[in-house]
Amino acid sequence: MTDSSRPGTSRRQFLRALGAAALFGALPGGAQAKRKPHVLFIAVDDLRPQLGCYGHTETISPNLDQLAESGTLFERAYCNVPVCGPSRVSALTGVRAHSGQWRCTNLKTPYLTLPALFRQHGYHTVSNGKVLHHMQDRQEDWSEPPWRSVAIYHGKGDWAGYNAYGLWQDEESGKEINPKSKRGPYCEAADVPDNAYQDGKVADRTIADLKRLKGKGSPFFLACGFWRPHLPFNAPKRYWDLYRREDIALADNRSRPDGAPKGCRGSGEINQYARTGKHKATDAFHREARHAYYACVSYVDAQIGRVLKAVDELELADDTIVVLWGDHGWNLGEHGFWGKHNTLHNSLHSPLILRVPGRGKAIRTPALVEFVDIYPTLCELAGISVPEHVQGSSFAPLFDAPKRPWKEAVFARWSGCQAVKTDRYLYTRWKNGDCMLFDHQTDPDENRNIAADPASAPVVARHQELLAAGWQPVAKALQSQRPR
Repeated sequence: MTDSSRPGTSRRQFLRALGAAALFGALPGGAQAKRKPHVLFIAVDDLRPQLGCYGHTETISPNLDQLAESGTLFERAYCNVPVCGPSRVSALTGVRAHSGQWRCTNLKTPYLTLPALFRQHGYHTVSNGKVLHHMQDRQEDWSEPPWRSVAIYHGKGDWAGYNAYGLWQDEESGKEINPKSKRGPYCEAADVPDNAYQDGKVADRTIADLKRLKGKGSPFFLACGFWRPHLPFNAPKRYWDLYRREDIALADNRSRPDGAPKGCRGSGEINQYARTGKHKATDAFHREARHAYYACVSYVDAQIGRVLKAVDELELADDTIVVLWGDHGWNLGEHGFWGKHNTLHNSLHSPLILRVPGRGKAIRTPALVEFVDIYPTLCELAGISVPEHVQGSSFAPLFDAPKRPWKEAVFARWSGCQAVKTDRYLYTRWKNGDCMLFDHQTDPDENRNIAADPASAPVVARHQELLAAGWQPVAKALQSQRPR
């Protein structure tokens, strides 16, 4: 007997559909919805769009691919700051932070964080894992004290010093220590269970909280932050075994972009770990590092899959908005760079997937969006007024019209420079007047800076105008397009 033929199934399906209608729209007869949707807010550290759903067939990410099939994938989502802490501050306050603002408390603009706002509107707000960079940052904005499996980022000494917080699980890793930083190797494949590492513990905790919060009788805003694929690239061996290292392709543009200013440089973060240094120039390192990153992506994909499975098994899917975002991108050997910390496309471009019950499945939108837009979007979806301090624009209309005209530009900041991404170009300008322009139509891999080409003068001038005017005119133009 199939499930559809069992007595009562059609009634259950009807009730589920009715529940979704009551949550996100009007009830039969025109009655207005009153229930607030739950929000599952999933942050992933250093995740570039290295996923099957973004066209990277080499990476094994079945759970995130399935999430994209059940929701809306944003093909061109960009962080506002290409580094962990400030990117999270920006997304969770709706304020455009600069690269030095690692804590919300450093913002000069008056603000109300997203969890604080939702808490004011009756939500039970919970933070598990790495959500804001520092766990002590805005602790009072959550209904419960933020939770982490270890005192990482708020303990004593270097958070990655070997092996203060159990980042390495293989005893062999202790034989390779960077003599300057005292950190262990940049990657590890320990033969251990998933929850031996932090992200498995975050998934365990989040699943337990979903079970607990379901019975509270109030909507919840549950944020869970996963560390991988942030350095060190440590993941259980079984995720490494998903890949054959000899089959992993290397970047074919390992030299600096032609004509790039000195201000365009790679990150030194990976050099703080053992087994780097001169080794980074070799093909063997490139393959190992990519293998390690892919293994970490597959590991965190599996943990997210466990959480999403719990949402389904607890019958919360029809009542829950799921947000999946990576806090910024990452360079995997392109131009010889490993990490973020610049305004190249690979540093700014990151995944963004939302699943909103009743708003369509397997939708892809090419619209330009930025992470400061997440705050007002969740407000609109939950029926909460957007505070005046918010500097982003809700992209909720894209769920129903994914190809409608949208923002002309999105903006990013890094140390000493500002960048603007438009439909075709990415332009960066430094305080000393240096500039960098890439044409993503003819040069998607950003191999040649064309800012000094005479033919580029009108394009440079327009992008300088956009940077000088700032985000407000772009937001105002977008607002004028929305129906009143």
